[in-house]
Amino acid sequence: MPRPRVHDLDALLDVAERLVASSTDVTVRGLAAAAGVPNGTIYHAFGSLSALLAQVWLRAATAFLDLQTALVDQAASPVEAVVAAADTPAVFASLRPDGARMLLAVKGDRLFGPELPEELADALHAVDKRLVALLVRLARQLWDRGDGLAVEVITTCVVDLPTAFFRRDLTDPLVRERLAAAVRAVLTVPPREKDRP
Repeated sequence: MPRPRVHDLDALLDVAERLVASSTDVTVRGLAAAAGVPNGTIYHAFGSLSALLAQVWLRAATAFLDLQTALVDQAASPVEAVVAAADTPAVFASLRPDGARMLLAVKGDRLFGPELPEELADALHAVDKRLVALLVRLARQLWDRGDGLAVEVITTCVVDLPTAFFRRDLTDPLVRERLAAAVRAVLTVPPREKDRP
């Protein structure tokens, strides 16, 4: 019979998220010490540090996308839906500051590398697909098109601008207002027309 688990894995993931948010140089020994668990707990529960860090990323990215989708769903118009999607990092930061800093500052594949269990790699791929689906949805709501040129404009608003604006302070109200104004301005210029065959 397996021994009962005596360590809270969510608490361990919380500690890992905090460490990653402040430094990408996370080690098993450092994480174990910060979490107050033996090194073996990490290997026993996750198999490797890379798998644990991928779980940290997946957990934060899933929570972020859940929130972003909810904010988009509540928006009063297609333009305001894009503004809400762009503002999600600031809202997420008010709920999970470490998770928000990690998602904005650290590229996932640099954090955990390419060698992951298939199930975990599939879960991470599914999160990417969810984001793309949301970008396509927003483009269709605005311009009744989901092609690459339309999605590129939405990506500028929802990914590129927030990354640039929130690099310094995720919660500054003035930065959030400027981001919203920038998003609305970008959306006044529709996407380039597709080339006709």
